[in-house]
Amino acid sequence: MYKHNKRAMQGLAGLSAGVAMAFSVGVSAQALPGTMTWSSYDVGSAGYAEASAMADAFGKQYGTKVRIQPSGSSIGRLQPVLQKRADVGFLATEAFFAAEGTEDFAKKRWGPQDIRVLAGRPAAFGLPTAKDANIRSFADLKGKKIAFVAGNPSVNVKCEAYLGFGGLTVDDVEVVMFPTYGAAMSSIAEGKTDATCTTTTPSQMYELAESPRGIHWLGAPSSDTEGWKRMQAIAPFFGPQVETVGAGLSKDNPAELMSYRYPVLTVRADMSADDAYAFVKAMDETFDIYKNATKVMPRWSLDVSGVPPADAAFHEGAIRYLKEKGIWTADHQKWNDARVKRHQALIAAWDKTMAQGKDLPDDQFEALWQKNREAALSSLN
Repeated sequence: MYKHNKRAMQGLAGLSAGVAMAFSVGVSAQALPGTMTWSSYDVGSAGYAEASAMADAFGKQYGTKVRIQPSGSSIGRLQPVLQKRADVGFLATEAFFAAEGTEDFAKKRWGPQDIRVLAGRPAAFGLPTAKDANIRSFADLKGKKIAFVAGNPSVNVKCEAYLGFGGLTVDDVEVVMFPTYGAAMSSIAEGKTDATCTTTTPSQMYELAESPRGIHWLGAPSSDTEGWKRMQAIAPFFGPQVETVGAGLSKDNPAELMSYRYPVLTVRADMSADDAYAFVKAMDETFDIYKNATKVMPRWSLDVSGVPPADAAFHEGAIRYLKEKGIWTADHQKWNDARVKRHQALIAAWDKTMAQGKDLPDDQFEALWQKNREAALSSLN
């Protein structure tokens, strides 16, 4: 799969133009198409539940039928968007990796993708453990079994960052790899692992909290400045958050975790401005229908979900609507302009890398890309 959208479709045999789900022309939310396809995390995940709530609202308000395509892997969620088999991806941190050309997207068949964000809900991410495992500190986590997800750097890198907060690495724990996100999340209640890394609201975490094992969230206090330096050296898009919503959590029992955007509604950069505008407007006009579907759905209010930072730059059509609503500020635009400039620099660096090293073995190619990528980012400073 090639890197940016004007060439992303080259070499994709067997795709017909009729497969793509396109928006109707016009900027009215009522111009949404009769059918749409969205990609998301597995059934049972917070992302799937929130996509389902929005899909139901779109159906009630506009008669739009939405097919949700779940996947346990980052590439499985993003690829349908890039191939125009899905209109919108309800993604996690793979949106950041794809925009940056890192992790799975550092390989020749990928590279930095020219993608954009429509909105992204602030989400807490933590390290839940089985209460009966008596893990109350990072020192207690040493040698314990922790669930990772095969082919899912979105989860795994955040988990590495969380370990980094406590001064640990994957070598300090026993990593157990599971084929899907759902299997990894269920593994604690099933007694296969002692901990994992996830948002606070998946159904499997509520099941864990109600199971004989119980649930405990290993915190990342904002007062631990050295811990946060270590964490952000691995995952710079995180910040501290006091979370009261989720399995085992409440206003009386909060946890200091880390915050990022999940789900982040991701589209191709070549989506028309009118189409992006129509989708964000529809999100806004149906908010009262879906806002109480889960405890975190109120965070989809555009004054919260429609502002930076996010995993990639915001789409110009989304920005148009956010400006009309009085949400988008000059500071937001400054952030977005810098992010677009970064996208462009990385895409140019990838083109250079492909020209220089397309015939190199994979390990040498990735080393060359890393060198060129770092040089491109340094030029922006």
